[in-house]
Amino acid sequence: MTRPSRPARVLATALVAGTLLATAACSDGSGSPEAAAVSPAAEDSPAPSRTPALTGPGAQAALITPADIEDDWQLANDAATWRNQMLVGKVDVAQFLNAKSDAADCQRLLDSLYSDTLLGRATGASGLRGFTSEESRLLYQVGDYGQPTMDATIKWLKKLPSECSQFSATASDGSKRTVQVVEYKEPPKAGDNLAALTVTVQGTSNGQPATTTLDVAVLRVGASGAAVTNGGLSGVDHDSTALAVQNGAKRLKDVLSGKTPAPLPSQFD
Repeated sequence: MTRPSRPARVLATALVAGTLLATAACSDGSGSPEAAAVSPAAEDSPAPSRTPALTGPGAQAALITPADIEDDWQLANDAATWRNQMLVGKVDVAQFLNAKSDAADCQRLLDSLYSDTLLGRATGASGLRGFTSEESRLLYQVGDYGQPTMDATIKWLKKLPSECSQFSATASDGSKRTVQVVEYKEPPKAGDNLAALTVTVQGTSNGQPATTTLDVAVLRVGASGAAVTNGGLSGVDHDSTALAVQNGAKRLKDVLSGKTPAPLPSQFD
């Protein structure tokens, strides 16, 4: 909205009092040409800032590379089809103090980890990339989900160590799973908001006792977000998780600010 212009300067000797009153009325009204003009200060003021949207090419550029997580990680071509059967199970509602609500949150955790839908459905561009190292897998997802949705997801994850600290679930073959959820030890500082957990699932795989350990991290930069799941039957490399979070947040921030992420960011840390 433009501000009314300053009252026009008039010579007192050339105008009568009635003219002065008329001039004052015009300069206060919206119909005056002077009142409709934009002041130089208003013209120079910046427009309200808006969170940039993530484009398709931007989402691909924001995905981490093997150099971001170092060690012996190799790119995987089938990451979109990964499904960890150790995460399949129906949560036992009876074991919870706040039965239905807590059990629903724990069930959502298992289901979203199994289907790789921690972040929900993107409102704009998105991308994913997977890496393997021996029996471990690291999945990195990035996309435009909107700030309210991202903050709600992060808030939900942060309460899981208390709601879902330990619970049991029944697999499709009737076998039992024991699930533990704890806060990630010393989570890295990255992005505008972040939640990080470590999830351990004990049960059987192919009829043999097995334990899967996963780091789970979700971060937000502006209205966009990223998720990291890392681990497997051989345990989890927490250092790789931290690197994925830190370098992923930096890449996403660079892309949203119009920069091109460095090809080998770990060399410059």
